Parts: sequence; structure tokens; C-alpha cells
Amino acid sequence: MHFTCSDSWLEGLLADDCPGLDLTIELLGIGAAQGIMRFAPKDDCIISGVEQAELLLRKCGLSVSRSAANGQKLEAAQLCLEARGAAAALHRGWKLAQTLMEYMSGIATRSAQMVEQARTVNPGVRVAVTRKNFPGAKAMSLEAAMDGGAIVHRQNLSDSILIFEQHRAFLPGFPQASLRSIAAMMEKLHTRAPEHKISAEVDSLEQAILVAEAGIDIVQCEKFACELLAETVGSLRAMRDDIIILAAGCINGENAAQFAATGVDVLVTSWPFFGKPADIKVIMEKIPTDPQ
Repeated sequence: MHFTCSDSWLEGLLADDCPGLDLTIELLGIGAAQGIMRFAPKDDCIISGVEQAELLLRKCGLSVSRSAANGQKLEAAQLCLEARGAAAALHRGWKLAQTLMEYMSGIATRSAQMVEQARTVNPGVRVAVTRKNFPGAKAMSLEAAMDGGAIVHRQNLSDSILIFEQHRAFLPGFPQASLRSIAAMMEKLHTRAPEHKISAEVDSLEQAILVAEAGIDIVQCEKFACELLAETVGSLRAMRDDIIILAAGCINGENAAQFAATGVDVLVTSWPFFGKPADIKVIMEKIPTDPQ
């Protein structure tokens, strides 16, 4: 796992889903019966969340056997996880484990598809997922995207410096002169944060050239058409061979190859987070008791 899956997080999930008795199990009187539960995807996918699901099921007191790792490509019906124990414990972990794997595997599979499409035309390009994921599910979402071969664009506001138009709105001369203010501040910004690269979002070739000339480390081109993006890449590369160029805005699994073909270094996207979960089939069976 790329991100720590803490005991408190797992315990919180379990407490939220079953804060007291499992009424159905209790009323049927089947809690102590022994059973086995198996998980397998219904379609080919990149599995993710299976390692978290294993930990969660162990928290339920089950004996667990995992036959796949996060990021592994699985074929339809390929067993990835098996748990044994009391019916009460099996039912306590069933839906949580299944749902974790379904959502995370959906993200991982879409990420892998996007990476594959982009690298068919630009082998060195990277796909970076943003922090625009469902609040409270960041670690799960980023883990899943990385399992699919993506990288993290920004994990949070504290780990990197990215100047948006919304920042420039508070600088003198917005909108025309504010980018020039950023350019004038570049040496100061590098001095104050020498261990960080400075990046800025731009929406035109002229803006990209301005910040590149000022010494920006990373240029993030926002919603550029592919033709303009290719022109921008050519212009910036002619100026500096050390500059990193990102494309962002409306990039998805259908157009990733087109944007990658422009020669950018990184495709920035939120697309893998928003789509259909994978379908993980769960089979549960009672283990026959030995006759006495």
C-alpha cells in the first residue's frame, strides 16, 4: 500500500456500518455458524483495495487468505480474497470489503487505461491525479490511482506551490498585470522555498512564455486545445530545456492520447475518480459441520 491504512480508520468504518447488533443475523440465530466468503471481479480489472479489505476482514476476527496484490491485473472470476469464520463476522465485513474493492478497483482500472493510452504516443508522459476527489476519501482515491500507474499531482495544499488565477486575483493589477507581478516575484519565491519547485497555471501561450522567461519551474496549461498546446510546448522547449510542462482541464480516457501527443510531460486529471465502480462478486457458503 502507498498510504497507511490505520487501525482507527478501519475501526471507524466497521463502527459506522454496524454500531450495535446485526439485527438480521441476531434474529435468524445464525451468528455462530461457520462459513467461507470469496471475492473475485466479474470483469478483467486492475484490482485495488484488496490489501485494505484483507486488514478490515481480519479486524472482524476472520481468517483471511489474499491471492492478489493492489495494482495487479486480474481476469474475470479470478479469486483475489478469501475469508473464513463465523457468519456474524463474515457479514460484518462483507459489504465494506466489497465496496472498498469496487470503488478503488474502478479508479485503478480507469487510471491504467488512461496511462496506457497516453503512453502509446508519448512513452515518457505521466498521468497525475489531482486532489479533486471525494472529501474524506483522499487516501483511498490516491492509492487506487497509483495502483493503476498514475502519480499524484498534489496531495494537499502544504506539499507544493501552484499559483492559480484565483491567487492572482488578490495581487495588484489583476487580471492583466498580476501575472507580471508573479514573474517579478520569482526570485523571491525561490529564495523563500528553495526546496520546492514553483508552478503556475496559465491560459494562453503569451502567459506561458512570460512565466517561463521569469524562471518558473513548472507551467500548467489550463484547457488548451491540442493544437495550441503543441505550439506552446515547442515554444517553451526552444526557450528552456529544463522546464516542466503540464496539461490540465478536460483530459480524460478518451482524449488522453491526443493531449499526450503534444509532447507535454504530465497530463493532470480528475477523470479516474468519477466513473463506474468495478463489479466484485462475493460468494458466501456455510461450512458443513463434521458429524459426531
